[in-house]
Amino acid sequence: MKNVVFIPNINLRDGRNNSYYYSVKSWKQWCNKNDCELLVWEDLLYPIDYMKITWQRYYMFDILESNKIEYNQVLMVDADTIVHPDCPNFFEETENKYCGVRVDGCYEWVVRSIKGFGDELFDGNRIKPWNYINGGFQIVNKLHRNFFESMKKYYSENSEKITIVVDKLKCGTDQTIVNYMLHKEKIDVKLLPTCYNLQDMFKKSLLHLPGYSWWPDTLENLWDSGWVYHFNSIPQNQHNRDANYWIERVYKELYER
Repeated sequence: MKNVVFIPNINLRDGRNNSYYYSVKSWKQWCNKNDCELLVWEDLLYPIDYMKITWQRYYMFDILESNKIEYNQVLMVDADTIVHPDCPNFFEETENKYCGVRVDGCYEWVVRSIKGFGDELFDGNRIKPWNYINGGFQIVNKLHRNFFESMKKYYSENSEKITIVVDKLKCGTDQTIVNYMLHKEKIDVKLLPTCYNLQDMFKKSLLHLPGYSWWPDTLENLWDSGWVYHFNSIPQNQHNRDANYWIERVYKELYER
């Protein structure tokens, strides 16, 4: 059985996935190099006004099985990522545990989200921000199927309240909830190094905005900072250097030059 990379690439016709083609291409090449299988998920299971895509991905095991895909470990990764062609095989570092990468970005957002979801949905409990993982890079295996079932059950029993709270807090959909659920279910989570999910890259002075950034318009520092580039939290700007711009540019500079 092979390890699998599972990546959602669903076209909601809002332009957001225009560049995901490049993300899929990068992961396809990485999978070929590391003898893994790539599964691109392109069809909604439920209308998004009932369940956001970020929640539908917890049906991943069902999707794998419905496609008759045998698997060992599975990486569930966001489509706004590019993997470096020299990225090591992170599946070899998991110790067969549930793995994620700590959020290494805006702690105001993280702490506000922890407090908000904790108060609204988890009886005022708190989790620690230094153990809080990003939902866009999670490695699991068959041992964690029951946990995904718990996530699905939690949503089905609380969907209306979750929708209200998400709209009220405006700081994530499933990410803080999955962190609370991992803590509640006592899942043994291994934190992988940030190189496997390099987040908030603009705040790390790795993405250049003309007229704002004092550093050169080059990606050399990015190559030295991590292996998987996650294009989140990029501010709106008049140069249209949004996630779509950076995903395409990074792919072409890595794979086509």
